Amino acid sequence: MKKYSLLLLLTVFGILHARAQKINTSITNFNKNWQFVKDIDTTTSSTLLSDSRESKIKWDNISLPHTAHMEPVEKVIEQWQGTCYYRKFFTLPATARGKHIALQFDAAMHEADVFLNGKQIYRHLGGFLPFYIDLSNEVKSGGRNCILIKLNNQDNPVIPPAKPIKGLDFNYYGGIYRNAWLIIKDKLHISNAVQANREAGGGVLLHNEEVNPSSAKIIVKADVANDYRVQKKACVKVTLTDDKGNVVATGISGKKNIEPNKFGTFEQSLAVTNPQLWSPGRPYLYHLKVQVMYNGAEADELVLRTGIKTAKFTADGFYLNGKKLMIRGTNRHQEYPYIGYALSDNAQYRDAWKIKRAGFNFVRCSHYPPSPAYLDACDELGIMVMDAIPGWQYFGNEEFQQNSYQNIRDMIHRDRNHAAVILWEASLNETGMSKAYMDNANRLVHGELPYKDVFSAGWQDYAYDVFNPARQHLNAPDYFKKYDKDKPLLLAEYGDWEYYAQNAGFNQTEYQNLTKEEKSSRQVRGNGQERLLQQALNFQEAHNDNLNGKIVGDVNWLMFDYKRGYATDLQTSGIMDIFRVPKFSYYFYQSQVDVSRSKPMIFIASYWNDQADKTVKIYSNCNEVELKLNGKPIARQMPDAGSNTNNLAHAPFTFHVPKYQPGTLVATGFINGKVAVTFTTSTPAKPYKIILKADYSNKPFKAGCNDAIFVYAYVTDENGTIIPDAINAIDFSVEGATLVGDKRTRAEAGVAPLLIMGGEKPGKVSIRAASINLKPGELDLTLQ
Repeated sequence: MKKYSLLLLLTVFGILHARAQKINTSITNFNKNWQFVKDIDTTTSSTLLSDSRESKIKWDNISLPHTAHMEPVEKVIEQWQGTCYYRKFFTLPATARGKHIALQFDAAMHEADVFLNGKQIYRHLGGFLPFYIDLSNEVKSGGRNCILIKLNNQDNPVIPPAKPIKGLDFNYYGGIYRNAWLIIKDKLHISNAVQANREAGGGVLLHNEEVNPSSAKIIVKADVANDYRVQKKACVKVTLTDDKGNVVATGISGKKNIEPNKFGTFEQSLAVTNPQLWSPGRPYLYHLKVQVMYNGAEADELVLRTGIKTAKFTADGFYLNGKKLMIRGTNRHQEYPYIGYALSDNAQYRDAWKIKRAGFNFVRCSHYPPSPAYLDACDELGIMVMDAIPGWQYFGNEEFQQNSYQNIRDMIHRDRNHAAVILWEASLNETGMSKAYMDNANRLVHGELPYKDVFSAGWQDYAYDVFNPARQHLNAPDYFKKYDKDKPLLLAEYGDWEYYAQNAGFNQTEYQNLTKEEKSSRQVRGNGQERLLQQALNFQEAHNDNLNGKIVGDVNWLMFDYKRGYATDLQTSGIMDIFRVPKFSYYFYQSQVDVSRSKPMIFIASYWNDQADKTVKIYSNCNEVELKLNGKPIARQMPDAGSNTNNLAHAPFTFHVPKYQPGTLVATGFINGKVAVTFTTSTPAKPYKIILKADYSNKPFKAGCNDAIFVYAYVTDENGTIIPDAINAIDFSVEGATLVGDKRTRAEAGVAPLLIMGGEKPGKVSIRAASINLKPGELDLTLQ
């Protein structure tokens, strides 16, 4: 009996001990219960930096991510710049005493002074990368604390991108616009790579070796910090599991003594049999658990996702897992209307989902490092990434350059384990960099990642492993076709500036009857069918011509319309507008994905509402299309042929209709003679009603995280056909969520967009849209 009691006691103790191990490491979202204020006179505000709840300052209660100022979509004034303050009162449990305690901010724009309980403890320069603050010796465990952050986003010549906002081709907004985290760990723990700031060190560093379809090695390098005052002997255990949780490989290092306030490095190799290789077509991710073990118990744990792959750039192409793959990409600015950069993790995912759905296998993060959540989405969805440091048309002094070098280090320390990242753009875009700077930047990349098949990229043909200019940077339009250096060439931008500036070098006489605005790729949806078709043709023409050159891929400019510091209007060469509504060019790119890697698609790029219409453009990845008008066949034909189509994966189909008749167009796509897909469009009748639809993009509308989604009000006829020239003023009302921006929005090309933000609690969200002489639209959503 005593034996069984002892056994039971030991079992219970083991369970409790196991639970206690889980409590050793706590990484908690720190986004809620903040206060915010801006544009105040701090000279008389003695309570601002204190931990007192009593204050004459009127603080707004907010949660993160947060923008310092709601900006209008059509810029009538410069974006807000100035000083703002965030503060939060918090209490740590008494059990946190004696632990490693830290705060991490994923990004705050862009000069941060951090105070704890009235004392300045940290200062950070930079608006796009994380900073990690060790509070262990400053914070009160078991008592109330006040963290206060003074943020300034005004022009600063030493903080990249540094160029004054009035001359910048994008806006960078303000606020603590990404997540914050409270970290409580044992003092013997895996270090934070950004905070450690050690070359090829800190945190956990992964790389793959000897990868082939039958086997692979994952080299795991873990950096363990000892914040104790005594030596600690530790080892590191690693466990790799597949997507179903099955253990694939394990390893445990030898024990090492780590001196007080020092670190130890543990490196080991995991052998994987028959690895599932990561690729855009099959983005397979493993889970890796890294445990710090001390006296047989877990002291700290980190779990991360990883993909096994090889990626190699050569002068004759890009090779993924040993197979040549053409990079087909887009650029993306990370902003939303109104809220600027303050996107939820779900909103970040939705942007990546749209890029994948558009048919791209690659994204350039122009011109700064994106959110970690966005990179997570790229890992998951299979979108290869060029990670980029902040910079655009500005080269500063020595302090600026040192801060830029630190951006390179921090970017790599943060993002080096992402399966999606294949290129490091350690270059200041469109900037006259010195050779010394470029040499140093390239050395930094390879010092941080001292392995083969690591590639830096730069827009100047010097120092970097991959040359990634924009098409317009090449002076002569045929230069890239004659480029014969032993260096990979990736066209990082095309389709916009060369048409805007009229130097594309193509058959411009074909467009001689068009105005400059009509020739441009910068087109809003409301500009009408012909100008949207011209934008799509520009992208088609440039992409087709790019493929005449010896390139590893091309990257269009760009995915989404965005706001700029130097102009009062939007930059509108996006294939979707700033509200993520597609233009015709979106469907052109979608058609370039073969049916072996995507579903059959077809789209009629015509509103069919103009008596002058006798030509119908259709985008499809089918090999044959039939068009009918009012049930009667117009033609069944193969894709277009000619100088603008000869290199395309799938050329458009251009149909010539003998005589315009209002009614219904039906396009049917055939693959190998069999019906694969159909698309229908009709001549719109009179405006009759509003139809509301929400854009989830594969992610639910989530409570408790400042999630924001778009809702679209379509002005339609009685049959539900969109009225493409409708500009009705739409009045919105929302219950159960926050309406962001204006309650009254004017439709553009028949669509009025709305942005709503979820609150803290799940529940029903009701939206109503009304307009004079239209039947109102109603939509109920679930905030989960």
